[in-house]
Amino acid sequence: MTSADARTVPAPLIDGHKPVAAVIALWVFVLVPFAALAAAVPVAWGWGLSWADVVIAAIAYVVTGLGITVGFHRYLTHGSFKAGRSLRVALAVAGSLAVQGPVIQWVADHRRHHAFADREGDPHSPWRYGHSVRALAKGLAFSHVGWMSNRDITNPRRFARDLLADADIGRVDRLFLPLVAASLLLPPGAGLLLTGTWQGAVTAFFWGTLVRIALLHHVTWSINSICHVFGERPLKTRPGDRAANFWPLAILSFGESWHNGHHSDPTCARHGMLPGQIDPSARLIRLLEGLGWARDVRWPTPTRLATRHRKPSP
Repeated sequence: MTSADARTVPAPLIDGHKPVAAVIALWVFVLVPFAALAAAVPVAWGWGLSWADVVIAAIAYVVTGLGITVGFHRYLTHGSFKAGRSLRVALAVAGSLAVQGPVIQWVADHRRHHAFADREGDPHSPWRYGHSVRALAKGLAFSHVGWMSNRDITNPRRFARDLLADADIGRVDRLFLPLVAASLLLPPGAGLLLTGTWQGAVTAFFWGTLVRIALLHHVTWSINSICHVFGERPLKTRPGDRAANFWPLAILSFGESWHNGHHSDPTCARHGMLPGQIDPSARLIRLLEGLGWARDVRWPTPTRLATRHRKPSP
């Protein structure tokens, strides 16, 4: 093979396997917050829920959620807008605090998902086992959480080469574990400062760390699972791509559940492209643009939308 041929051959889809210890650690971070989420209602009934807990959990959810939706997803994965170095690093850090994996791997997995949406090669399609009720139930479980136990690692040299070459993003990527520790400890630290008691720190850890992480995880994972099975598909996507709009998750997902709109035009900064589709992430990008911190934002236009509408069935 000549050097020219080597440059035209894409890098392998998979780049090694996760260590068993990494898979075990992953499940700890999945199951422990989920147990807290399951216990949230009885705990709130027994202990009560203070305003300090509400404020700490809400702020942590919004910061880390928008770090994923605006930072990891719309900016770093799809290039929906451009940003200076400070905002770029801040968004990468905020997304890392969501505890959904290092930034480069997250982006590589998501770009691979778009390259093979609901086809062979998609890391988390709910349609991978077939279209029967039983196969789809199995696929939904896999796409929601099971895919993360797959030890195959998406190759970042194929799907995130630009981020591998970015020194700032590489530094944030390497600092993932310290950022996870910060995400775990900042809420109880805030609870201690606000209440002056260790009980305040403990309840803030429960609500602001465990419940917040679990809720955001499951909302994010629902975009992979629910939003590829249930909902409306008013806009055209690539053949085989079943991404759908699922309105009940619009607020909690900061607009990510307008998934059909996103897959119809992946680089667009607004996912809720149609009237009445609330998209908080797009609102933040609009604010950043107004402040001069974001530029070259790719907003939907009537012309682009007109080419994406599905023709009504005869």
